[in-house]
Amino acid sequence: MYIHELSLRSFRNYEQLSLTFDHTINVIIGENAQGKTNLMEAIYTLAFTRSHRTPRDKELIHWDAEYAKIKGSIYKRNRRFPLEIIFSKKGKKAKLNHIEQKRLSDYIGALNVVMFAPEDLHLVKGSPQVRRRFIDMEIGQIQPRYIYHLGQYQKVLRQRNHLLKELQRKPSADRTMLGVLTDQLIEHAVTLVDRRFKFLQLLRSWAAPIHEGISRKLENLEITYDSSVKVSEDMDLATIKINYEEKFREIESKEIERGTTLVGPHRDDLIFYVNGKDVQTYGSQGQQRTTALSLKLAEIELIHSEVGEYPILLLDDVLSELDDFRQSHLLHTIQGKVQTFVSTTSIEGIEHDALKEAEIFRVINGTVENQK
Repeated sequence: MYIHELSLRSFRNYEQLSLTFDHTINVIIGENAQGKTNLMEAIYTLAFTRSHRTPRDKELIHWDAEYAKIKGSIYKRNRRFPLEIIFSKKGKKAKLNHIEQKRLSDYIGALNVVMFAPEDLHLVKGSPQVRRRFIDMEIGQIQPRYIYHLGQYQKVLRQRNHLLKELQRKPSADRTMLGVLTDQLIEHAVTLVDRRFKFLQLLRSWAAPIHEGISRKLENLEITYDSSVKVSEDMDLATIKINYEEKFREIESKEIERGTTLVGPHRDDLIFYVNGKDVQTYGSQGQQRTTALSLKLAEIELIHSEVGEYPILLLDDVLSELDDFRQSHLLHTIQGKVQTFVSTTSIEGIEHDALKEAEIFRVINGTVENQK
């Protein structure tokens, strides 16, 4: 799987741009605030229909423009097909093979992308929200239906929280509607948690040996799911549902008192253990970085095992954040099998065969020049 061509119109600081890429490694060089990260963001957005940097689509539209457009020519399973995303004040449209998709979940998964940026080094020590986003986006790539259930869950969650705030002001009001929304929330929650459990089983199988290799067999990585409801991976769907129902009955009064939903997938977390110790709390910075790198490399292999092709890898200003050994391990792992985009202010000091044959692009104030 690889991107052959990318075209941008009124996206961020690019008024108009059309590029052809090498199917192995492409290096994007530029000073800060020139647009190299915007280029990486465009590829990510083409895959996910949303940016990794902002939840507000209007920020992607070039100043004073009516809309922004991203087009890509993709090769997957030896077949070429076009992708297109248009952002405007009216919303966004996603086209696959020139056909507009009614639901974004029917579009996501057409292009598989793994991004590794400096903020991903905070995957381990950052907030639970960062880890929930990580797992949601990765499951969505290989199981687009998950995105549908996640969207429905979030919709019901907003309705339920609104009702809980009303009941907080009027505790004696009828709670019938709360029961209806709770049942709807549980239906989607059970599906999300079940698929998260299955995904984690796959992720562990790839991440643990990768981590062992990077740490020179000195460290063992374990990943556990920290649920806000007492459920586990060995439970069937019916048991998970019963446990959710019991928990919501138990805390209903407390939720009304607080005016918010206190349990569910939106409150869950991942915990990483290295040699039996919580790496977020007790791990060194090196251990935390090795864990983050192991997860990203595991993503690549997991997607390949599930969809039959390697995803595109975006390394956005992250190589300079890794020491020579981790840098070399990363580049050696991807060499020759993953189309990779590397953004950096300079490739000086990065010595690896993978970069010697790379296509080089230089970004200056919203213009891009191919230097090879």
